[in-house]
Amino acid sequence: MFDFMMATAPEISAELGHRLRARRLMQGWSQVELAQRAGLSSGTVKNLEAKGQASLASFIQIVVALGLADDLGELFRLKVVSIAAMEKAELAKRRRAPRRAAK
Repeated sequence: MFDFMMATAPEISAELGHRLRARRLMQGWSQVELAQRAGLSSGTVKNLEAKGQASLASFIQIVVALGLADDLGELFRLKVVSIAAMEKAELAKRRRAPRRAAK
């Protein structure tokens, strides 16, 4: 099992590319077919699967074309574990970031 907590950004990107490749193959699609369905070039699909390199927009287009958009719903959702954490999360929604000091 891949440990996202211990991985570097390039390792996570590569893992996501491998997972998307596995889903594409499970659906029996070629890279060209996925690219057409996503409205992208086949080179974009190839780079994502082989190197984990793609823009965020291209990544999302591929995820949508593969029917995995629902899986994005849980990404980065605030997980509340206590009342104090819930209050802190609520404050974080309403608070602006501090201004930078003038140089």
